[in-house]
Amino acid sequence: MAILDVRRARQAPPPGQRRADHTGIVGCDLVVDGVTVQSPGSAADLRQLHERAREHDGGFVWLGMHEPTEAALTRVAGIFGLHPLAVEDVLHREQRIKFERYEEVAFLVVRAARYDDRERITAGFVRVFVGPHFVVTVGQGSVMEFGALRARLSTEPELLARGPWSVVHALLDHLVDAYADIAAAMQADLDLTEAAVFAAGTPVSVEQLYQLKRQLMRFKAAVVPLHRAMLALLDKRLTGPPRGIRSYFQDVADQHTAVMEQVIGFDEVVNALLQARLTQVTVDQNNDMRKIASWAAIAAVPTVVGGVYGMNFAIMPELAWRHGYAGAMLSILLGVTVLYWLLRRAGWL
Repeated sequence: MAILDVRRARQAPPPGQRRADHTGIVGCDLVVDGVTVQSPGSAADLRQLHERAREHDGGFVWLGMHEPTEAALTRVAGIFGLHPLAVEDVLHREQRIKFERYEEVAFLVVRAARYDDRERITAGFVRVFVGPHFVVTVGQGSVMEFGALRARLSTEPELLARGPWSVVHALLDHLVDAYADIAAAMQADLDLTEAAVFAAGTPVSVEQLYQLKRQLMRFKAAVVPLHRAMLALLDKRLTGPPRGIRSYFQDVADQHTAVMEQVIGFDEVVNALLQARLTQVTVDQNNDMRKIASWAAIAAVPTVVGGVYGMNFAIMPELAWRHGYAGAMLSILLGVTVLYWLLRRAGWL
């Protein structure tokens, strides 16, 4: 399976990857029997390419788009017969992950993710239309590079010869591999955070744990909903991948299930760490209050003695005593010492 470097920030496009033009097209290929026979790279020949693809049993057009305009997407929808409801979903930037059928066209929405060096999850949507002789991929954001995916499939003509669903398989394979890499990176960060929470010295703050929780929830929002879409995609009652390539999708689904279970486990760990840290904060506050109360009790001893002898009475037995001052000071010192020893023994100081 392809491995996506999730910790590398997006730089210039890889060699061979084309930038989107004003129509949003980043790639356009006519594939026949697993071999790319034409790549015009523009929207001018789309209808002609589609007609040529329909002349071959194993032919299809792979059109890649990135954040297209409504006009460009409407034109593509007219050429390939895309359902208006699916087109409307593409134009909405936020959309739930799902798999749907519109007559002969399947529509899949997935969410790609990347984990950068600053421990932040960046997510973006990928929408896929699959027909008998075409596959249209529409990307949003910069978290998935389709140039690497095209280069990879060009070296596997036997897989590409299975038709447009081979592109969907490669995309999901690429996506789940990225999930696995992110999960591995988050596992390392969680291990370090867990060790820091229970280590002596400067503890991990609640704010840091909350930020980790927030990034995990963003990653979980990308991974977990895909499970239902994969189940629908593999449902034999629906028209999905053909029998010859269905086992490939099952392999991807199994790997995705393993990653999903790992992410759910991460959520439980972070919740436990948050609870443990909050408990530590509460214990620290209680210890501080006990220390404050202990010193207040110690300070009360000289205050009480001084208050008694500070009363404005003429007749007090100790006032005329020669050693009264020394006795009062000794009483204060003795009382403070005994009280300090008792509090220290009880663990309050």
